[in-house]
Amino acid sequence: MVLAVEHIRRMRGGAQSHLLRCDDGGYYIVKFQNNPQHVRVLANEMLATRLAARLGLPVPRIEVVDVRRELIELTSDLVMQLGMGRTPCRAGKQFGSRYPGDPARLTAYDFLPDEQLRETENLGDFAGMLVLDKWTCNTNGRQVVFFLEPGRSRYQAMMIDQGFCFNAGEWNFPDAPLRGLYLRHRVYEGVTGMESFEPWLRRVQQLGQEALGEIADEIPPEWYDGEYEKLGVLLECLLERKTRVRELIVSARDSGRQPFPNWK
Repeated sequence: MVLAVEHIRRMRGGAQSHLLRCDDGGYYIVKFQNNPQHVRVLANEMLATRLAARLGLPVPRIEVVDVRRELIELTSDLVMQLGMGRTPCRAGKQFGSRYPGDPARLTAYDFLPDEQLRETENLGDFAGMLVLDKWTCNTNGRQVVFFLEPGRSRYQAMMIDQGFCFNAGEWNFPDAPLRGLYLRHRVYEGVTGMESFEPWLRRVQQLGQEALGEIADEIPPEWYDGEYEKLGVLLECLLERKTRVRELIVSARDSGRQPFPNWK
């Protein structure tokens, strides 16, 4: 766990996250327990991001961020806008996604022109992330940021925002063909068949109950209201869904949008 020491700025998005500097010297995009979406999106973020990391996918380093009441009281911007009113961010343990550098020196973009998008260094990881998003039923479109590391000429893609995996606060799996896909299907031009989703399909099959349990044990109980039984049911559903991931990818392929133009 890291301690938040300075508020940098508010971030865009429905969860009303904030960029905070922490005592480890890193900068974290922090989602608060009383965000407008649901407290469970914090649990979803930790569970799905940890799973993605075990699949070898490019996700941020994540931490539990302790935000003290004193920082909130001294920072007028640390509030949630709810309807016509405002309420202070809740103190305590929050979810933090590490920014890929010093925000004063490195800019992360959520959009790239087509030419730069096609030249993104790890473009193939979009297929791997779709494996994760289908497995966890991400009901949002795939969210990603692009950044250029010092000394590199090509952008890197980092997969962010796993809060709507497991259907956000609902913790169910309303599958639909286009869910979890990145909006710009150019990133899937390298997909030529089911083999394009390896090695991630194989790695999903290798993740068992013990691995899921280890990740679940890291989640602060206040992020899911201490409902241990419901968390257990969620994990059981994930284990059962491992055999359906290929079927869900085929469903996306056969949709009217044809996201994989080069699938033979």
